[in-house]
Amino acid sequence: MTEEEKWYKRKLSGILTKTKDKKSTPDGLWEKCKECKTLVPSKDWIRNLYVCPECNYHERIGSREYFNLLFEKGKYTELATGITSGDPLEFVDSAPYKDRVQVAQAKTGLEDACRTATGKLGENRVVVSCMDFAFIGGSMGSVVGEKIARGIDYSIEHRLPFIMISKSGGARMMEAAFSLMQMAKTSAKLALLNKAKLPYISILTHPTTGGVTASFAMLGDFNIAEPKALIGFAGPRVIKETIGRDLPKGFQSSEFLVEHGFLDFIVDRNDIKNKLNTLIKLIKQKKK
Repeated sequence: MTEEEKWYKRKLSGILTKTKDKKSTPDGLWEKCKECKTLVPSKDWIRNLYVCPECNYHERIGSREYFNLLFEKGKYTELATGITSGDPLEFVDSAPYKDRVQVAQAKTGLEDACRTATGKLGENRVVVSCMDFAFIGGSMGSVVGEKIARGIDYSIEHRLPFIMISKSGGARMMEAAFSLMQMAKTSAKLALLNKAKLPYISILTHPTTGGVTASFAMLGDFNIAEPKALIGFAGPRVIKETIGRDLPKGFQSSEFLVEHGFLDFIVDRNDIKNKLNTLIKLIKQKKK
């Protein structure tokens, strides 16, 4: 049994910490949809990829779940490991930045807010970078930028399509300019990927905001999103307070952005693997 299979077994058995939206019953664990409040058996919730069967609400998931979904039989090789955040500014607010990083690492089991891996997606070998919101709100620091950059380098070296799954609260303020530099760094790497005529598909999930949206998240050959994802630069509350006006209904939702031409299309999580295979074939044909 692989480590990923063991994790799923623990998840199903309820060994992992229960959240307030989980209900214990004589028959086992149930999940409560945050949107429509429907109770769904945990095994069905996981089988449906954390999507509510009643209202199609897509619960936020992390790199572990996306890698298991996209890579054949959940088999992949993680790239750019062993990288952790420094503390160039010796930043302290309510707690030292170093302590925040250590707490996040212990809580999530992650090095930082992004993981990069390679493996087979259908008939294509690909590289996937995926952000984890559970790690300091998916904030983009120097490690996130480095993991994405190394993933792109690997794609170019081995002539592989690159897929980015974004999920972020924006730049990590504790790293200041070091964080903002990742916008230019990742964008420059993507320019090299395009020059090499290799596919880049960007998947925007809930939420994708700040410097992530302003850089690599919107630079795909195809920019696609999950349903009802919040996507934008500044948050809707900040914008409303700034301009002093009510915003359009559904402003900054993936549906609103598709309607106004900022995204190519929306795809359900259950369909994402097939869609990616189709898009990679189309881009490869176009870039020949």
